[in-house]
Amino acid sequence: MKKNKISKNWVNKQRRDTYVRQSKVDGYRARSAYKLIEIDEKFKIFKGGLSVIDIGAAPGSWSQYALKVIKSGKLISIDIKKMAQIGNSIQIQGDFTENVIQEEIIKKLRNKADVVMSDMAVNTTGIKNIDSLQTGELCMEAMLFAKDQIKDNGYFISKIFMGGTFNEIVAQGKKFFKEVKVFKPKSSRKDSKESFIICRKLR
Repeated sequence: MKKNKISKNWVNKQRRDTYVRQSKVDGYRARSAYKLIEIDEKFKIFKGGLSVIDIGAAPGSWSQYALKVIKSGKLISIDIKKMAQIGNSIQIQGDFTENVIQEEIIKKLRNKADVVMSDMAVNTTGIKNIDSLQTGELCMEAMLFAKDQIKDNGYFISKIFMGGTFNEIVAQGKKFFKEVKVFKPKSSRKDSKESFIICRKLR
């Protein structure tokens, strides 16, 4: 009974959500596109010709936006789930945390990337502290990968939850990057603990 109530609430929330409606108009696969659009408007990250790695890309709205802006640049999208093709992007299906998948990304990348971005989150348990810790671990993993695979003035963008590992992630970001900012877009739901960490310029 409780599960039905939760899913009904979710459906009602989706119906009322202006970003859900807007995503249908704009042709994005999910409302999360607007989080990246807001990040880009604030930090001026994307432009034509960049090479971008999108980790945890499904259903693909971040990749859709990135490809629209980088045009003839290179986009590599990775997710455990299979995703419908997006333009001329390179898609890798697999678990990012596995070495073999990271090696495949590096092989396809050839040179260093301008942007590594991650909207990865664990399937939520509903226990906020556990979700925050596990998503924090994914963010750390993506950051460690990014510091080795981006250009000196490149960007790392990642979802981050307020809670357990938040301070640790920010501290790690400051160890690797000269500029570290935390930003919560307006399109991020008010009751969500998510923010995004934006790191730039390797130390």
